[in-house]
Amino acid sequence: MILWFLKDRRFSVEDAVAKLTKAIKWRQDFGVSELSEESVKSLYGTGKAYLHDFLDINGRPVLVVVASKHFPAVGIFLHHNQDSRKCLSYSIHVTSSTVIVNDIPVIIWSQKQDPSDNEKLSVFLIEKALRKLPSGTEEILVIIDLRGFRVENADVQFLKFLIDVFYYYYPKRLGQVLFVDAPFVFLPIWQLVKPLLKSYAFLVRFCNMETVRKEYFTEETAPADFW
Repeated sequence: MILWFLKDRRFSVEDAVAKLTKAIKWRQDFGVSELSEESVKSLYGTGKAYLHDFLDINGRPVLVVVASKHFPAVGIFLHHNQDSRKCLSYSIHVTSSTVIVNDIPVIIWSQKQDPSDNEKLSVFLIEKALRKLPSGTEEILVIIDLRGFRVENADVQFLKFLIDVFYYYYPKRLGQVLFVDAPFVFLPIWQLVKPLLKSYAFLVRFCNMETVRKEYFTEETAPADFW
């Protein structure tokens, strides 16, 4: 583990040890060693995220996130006008409804995907992917399937959590992130997320599903729902 942090901190021992110390404390506080398929089964069974059975053509484990199956605990979508929209996520629970605030239609929806459960599922899958790393391979591939993505699936806070997890606690483990078939409604979300990526922004690639199939898998190894 120390090698990841040394590479991340350009072999500054002092900086690497400081970052590793924080990561160890986070693992203890988060309860990483206690995560299991049983502990995340409430969301694991939804298929919203999974570790693919096969490696990509570069020998990397593949984490797939199906964005259309992700729902923040509560989302609020404000229709300011025809050209301007803003989406915010909150961790409170209300009944789904539409209300009028200062003549602005406000759509409020409630789902049952608790933020802490989403975080646990993510870390469980990252740990599972790292255990699947072949000898000589250090990175994993993350594919975010945006087909069918709608505004109620938007969750900037959760994306920030994922970014922070990889940046602070799993350095040098993220090989590439593919945003696949991103619809127009995702673009404002990307503008919010991009600055949060810090030095990892260059790892992101937007592409379509055909590119994923041809450039990252063979016909035999591509996920079945990618066809």
